[in-house]
Amino acid sequence: MRDKRVENSVAAESSTDCKERLVVVKVGGAIVEDEARLSALLSAFSAIEGRKVLVHGGGRRATKVAAALGIDTRMVGGRRVTDADMLEVVTMVYGGLVNKNIVARLQASGIDAIGLTGADMDVIRSHRRPPVEVALPAADGSHSEPTVVDYGFVGDVDKVNADALATLLDAGITPVLAPLTHDGRGNILNTNADTIAATAAKALAARYDVTLIYTFEKAGVLRDPDDDSSVIPTITRSDFQRYVADGTIAGGMIPKVENALSAVDAGVARVIITRANAIDGRHGTVISK
Repeated sequence: MRDKRVENSVAAESSTDCKERLVVVKVGGAIVEDEARLSALLSAFSAIEGRKVLVHGGGRRATKVAAALGIDTRMVGGRRVTDADMLEVVTMVYGGLVNKNIVARLQASGIDAIGLTGADMDVIRSHRRPPVEVALPAADGSHSEPTVVDYGFVGDVDKVNADALATLLDAGITPVLAPLTHDGRGNILNTNADTIAATAAKALAARYDVTLIYTFEKAGVLRDPDDDSSVIPTITRSDFQRYVADGTIAGGMIPKVENALSAVDAGVARVIITRANAIDGRHGTVISK
């Protein structure tokens, strides 16, 4: 039986215009690695009525597989450096192991899902990120002089093929997007899953009333990272700037909220950051203008 809380809560927030509603859910690698939380997320996702898209990460699984193959993982500023060997690993893990397991489990729940990378149906094109300057933290917590970092085969999104995704969605098929894109010249590129979720939501916002939900281990954006009850209910751009300045929002939460604000600015109706088992629209932090 479907969870009516999911159906009614998300539907109640839909706009009053004639657009069909669409829910885009992003699930991170930590949840993909946790069987109980992944099961809860997929159950709640399956209960959402109507059009939906799932975007997944898988970085922790990729790190484990790389280690088993004797391939070192290098992270700079919280982001993975993707050399040729690591590109093979993430292509296997993201586009194969993680993606197809999620698709199989959704099919078992009665969801007609299809697993895609950005190369499939030319869904997402990107360009290889050029070397960039990164200010890395020193041992004492201060920032050192900027260092030029080449992240390797990492893609920054140029275009989302909304027509292709809409064709699937309107046929009742649920896309499951892996964090891989392509450059149109035969090259796969590792691409941040939060960015894929945001850019897909923005591209589809012209056609649908889009709710974008970022799920992770916490109950939302927290005032105190050690207190799950300290959820900040709403964050605007001015709130975000203040919270970054005073250190309330830091680390990996900064790009997550930046992506959310960018999506709202581009026409996504609502963005919610919440726990994986709470995607009914009643929990977490709402990002707004």
